Amino acid sequence: MSLKQTILGRMEAHPIGTRFIRERRYRIIFIAAFHLFLNLLYAFYHGVLGVVHLSLWFLTMCAYYTLLSTMRFSAVLCAYKGRSTSSIDTEYFVMKLSGILLVLFSVVLSGIIYLSLSQNIVRKYDKITMITIAAYIFLKVTMAAIHAVNDRKNPAPLLAAIRTIGYAEVAASVLTLQRSMLASFGTMNGTDAHRMNLLTGAAVCLFIFVLGIATTARGIRRKEQTVWQNQNL
Repeated sequence: MSLKQTILGRMEAHPIGTRFIRERRYRIIFIAAFHLFLNLLYAFYHGVLGVVHLSLWFLTMCAYYTLLSTMRFSAVLCAYKGRSTSSIDTEYFVMKLSGILLVLFSVVLSGIIYLSLSQNIVRKYDKITMITIAAYIFLKVTMAAIHAVNDRKNPAPLLAAIRTIGYAEVAASVLTLQRSMLASFGTMNGTDAHRMNLLTGAAVCLFIFVLGIATTARGIRRKEQTVWQNQNL
């Protein structure tokens, strides 16, 4: 028996593991809950550092992870409350809320980019660590692309909201990766690196802003269509 079969067999021995393997919706929500836990830890960590050191940078990072936590919490809470009865109205509300928070997320990210560029705040890593981080982020990008293709025909607004939050986080991660790679490897002079980070940062913020507007508009439009269809039944 292969290692994969062994792991799957042990997972299917438990009800949660069985649902995780067989139900795609449950798997997506479970992963979102795990990311929610990590986001909350990061928000608390940066919030404590911000208060202790009176640092605007750490407080801004706290706001960044708090917004991510809020978006994911609304999605997980919606899934929890709708585990017995599906509420399409609640799912559309979560979609609209996620869109609005994504707009705020782009504003907070703009503040982070401004502070990091103006104060030259960037983490430098050794070559092995940097390659490991790059591989992880490229894996996130690849998984986001696969989910976008596999779930493009899935009409569930809750799952669409979760995917959209993931796209925004991946875009921000790519920007962080670029800054760290330029600082760690030093292949460009300071002026060129600053210009490249500024342009990439502006593109990422614009992408998330447009993503938020589109998500909000989609939630409002689809909700109105649903109400109209119900009235004409």
